This record gives sequence, C-alpha cells and structure tokens, in this order.
Amino acid sequence: MGVDLLNVRGLEELDHDGPVVMVNLMRFRERSLDGDGSGWDAYLRYSALTVPMIKARGGTLLWTGDAKAVALGQQDGNQWDYLALVYYPTVTAFIDMMTSKDYEQRCDPHRTNGCAEHVIIATEEAYSKFKIP
Repeated sequence: MGVDLLNVRGLEELDHDGPVVMVNLMRFRERSLDGDGSGWDAYLRYSALTVPMIKARGGTLLWTGDAKAVALGQQDGNQWDYLALVYYPTVTAFIDMMTSKDYEQRCDPHRTNGCAEHVIIATEEAYSKFKIP
C-alpha cells in the first residue's frame, strides 16, 4: 500500500455503518517533487483524479478553503495552507478508496509530490446544519 501513514487499525475501530467526515489539513511544498509546477499544482492533479473516486463510493466534497491564520492555540506546527471536508457514507468506503491500487498508483503520487504534510482526521457528527441525503 502506497499510503504509508494510513491508520487502518485505528479506522477499523470506528463505527463502519455510519457516515464519516474526513477533515483534511494540508501544507503544500513550494515546488512539486516531480518538478511539474508548484505543490498546489500537484494537489490539483491529485484532486482531479480523487474526487471521482470519492463520488464512486457515495462520498462528496463538502467544503474546501484556504487556511488564513491560527485564531486560537499554538501557531508553531499549525500553519496549514488548505482544508477540505470530505463526506463518506462509511469508514469502509474511505478505507476502500485509500487502499485501492488505482488510488495508490494514480492519485497518491500527486499527493506526495504536492503535500509537505497532509493530516486527515476522521470525525463523527455531533451536530450539523449540513444534511447529506
């Protein structure tokens, strides 16, 4: 599996029947590791390939945005460039995508080339104004 930091064991301990929203925190490289543009450019290539895979598993992109400033808490280590909230109908759908050969071979190289750091936090809804049918 190409996604070396994927916490499959931790994810398998979560409720597999309910939906999950993955909070993605990204810090981009100045230059893509493959030399093809910036880290942002590599991330755009990653997104173009990954979003259809998310949708094929019943997921959707809920929200994305630029990180502007740490409003509360330690600034060191918390400077992010970009955030994304991604809905999956189940944790299993997320694991299936992340461990697929298609993701490993086509998507993850662009993510690795573009992101100096990429943290994904699995969340379970406590309250939301967003309702996914």
